[in-house]
Amino acid sequence: MSTLDVAAGAIRRDETVGIVLLLAFAGGYIDAYTWIIHGVMANAQTANLILLWVYATAGNWTEALHFVPPIVAFVFGVVIAAWLRRAAGERANAISTLVEIILLIAVGILHNRLPDAAGTLGISFVAAMQAATFTRVEGTACSTVMLTGNLRQAIETIFAVASGGAPVGTLRRSGIFFALCAVFGFGAAAGAFATKSIPDLALGLPVVALLLVLLRCEGARSEGGR
Repeated sequence: MSTLDVAAGAIRRDETVGIVLLLAFAGGYIDAYTWIIHGVMANAQTANLILLWVYATAGNWTEALHFVPPIVAFVFGVVIAAWLRRAAGERANAISTLVEIILLIAVGILHNRLPDAAGTLGISFVAAMQAATFTRVEGTACSTVMLTGNLRQAIETIFAVASGGAPVGTLRRSGIFFALCAVFGFGAAAGAFATKSIPDLALGLPVVALLLVLLRCEGARSEGGR
C-alpha cells in the first residue's frame, strides 16, 4: 500500500492504530508470561537463540535445549500464517486471531497440567502467527511483538524531520511507533504483574485484547459489506 493510498483513507482494517496497539499490548504481555512461567521468550527469538548458544558453549546442553521448542514453534507459526494469507486472503487476519485466542485459552486452562515444552510451543506458535499476519500500521511496516524496529523507525523519522528531509506531518508516524513501544512495555508490565499474582488466570487479558482485535476486524468487514 502506498503513502497516497493511506492519505486517501484506504487503510486496511488490520492496519489501524487501535488494532496494532491492542496487538502490541498482547505481544508484550505474553512475552512476560512465557519468561516468568517457562523461562523462554515467546516473541524474541533472538534472545532465545543467544541463550541457547550461551548455554551450549558452556556445555550445559539441558539448559540450551530448553530454548529450542519456542524457536521451532515460531518457525511453524510463520509457515502456517503464510499459508493462511495465500489460502484465505483478507480473512487471514481474522482466522489467525481466532486461532491465537483458542490456543491461549487452551494453554490457560491447562496451565497446571502442561509440561513446559507444550506451553511454550503453544504460545510461541501464537506469537509467530501474530508477527507474520499483522505487519503494518497505516501502510508502514511495523512489529507488534518486538521493539527494536519500531524504535528505530521512530528515531529515524524524528531525525528526518529535524534535518529537513521530511515534512513535519511525518511526526505522526514517529508518534505511532513510540506509542507501539510504550504499549508493548505496558503489556509486559501487566503480564509480569498478572502472571505473578494470578498465574492460572493470567492469559485472560491477552485473550480479551485479541477478542477486541477480532471484533474490530470483523466489524469493519461487516460495515464495508453494506
